[in-house]
Amino acid sequence: MKIYIMTDLEGISGVSSASYISASWNRPDLIAEARKYMAGDINACVEGCVRAGAGEILVKDCHGGGFNVTRAMVDGRADFIDGNTPGERFADIDGAAGLILLGYHAKAGTAGAVCEHTMSSAGWQNAWVNGRSIGEIGIDAYIAGEHGVPVIMVSGDDKACAEAAEWLPDAVTCQVKKGFSCNGARMPSFETTRALITAKAEEAVRKAAAGTCALLTHDGPLTFKLELVSRGRLPVNPAYRHLDARTWELDAETMEKALFFNW
Repeated sequence: MKIYIMTDLEGISGVSSASYISASWNRPDLIAEARKYMAGDINACVEGCVRAGAGEILVKDCHGGGFNVTRAMVDGRADFIDGNTPGERFADIDGAAGLILLGYHAKAGTAGAVCEHTMSSAGWQNAWVNGRSIGEIGIDAYIAGEHGVPVIMVSGDDKACAEAAEWLPDAVTCQVKKGFSCNGARMPSFETTRALITAKAEEAVRKAAAGTCALLTHDGPLTFKLELVSRGRLPVNPAYRHLDARTWELDAETMEKALFFNW
């Protein structure tokens, strides 16, 4: 059984603010710590997958352009995909029994959510698919569904877990912290969160083996609408329709194609 783990950073255990994410806060020490925290959560997740009988595990670092953890930091029982995979959100996902979204965050504008944003805190204000407000959890679940793979688990703060439950009622959620603001959280010990991640991953993989997690799918082409932070930024792709100074939309056959249209 093949399990795919996609990891972001904002929802990882121990990450409470943008100071762990962005160099502009001038805390390289915290950025270095966050990389270790990510590796710890990944390895706890791999352990749970192995306990549940996964024979093939792929881990992809999707925070920024990747390059947040190294091969040496990731459990050797998993293969590791690092860096860019142009045009493919989930390289080599085909044939997986389930996708785990590890360390994810709530969508842009979610009150009290740690590091809330959608894809780009600097560029994207809001996004919608077929008129429904969407964040990275929903976007990635759609893309996985297009590959025939269900999301089986989501980890992050309480707000990310609540968002996951709205989109993916069959998926296991794993709350590793409670958000108070974009840059503030209550966090249990790493011993507590890593044990929880292992237990939840084991539960999720067993659900995947039983086939009890539904795909997130869409009927036919979808309409993807994007509101930008800055006005007047013109898309280079003529497929986009101009709605106002900040908002554009396009129709695409798949969520993956919509995501990778160039601006």
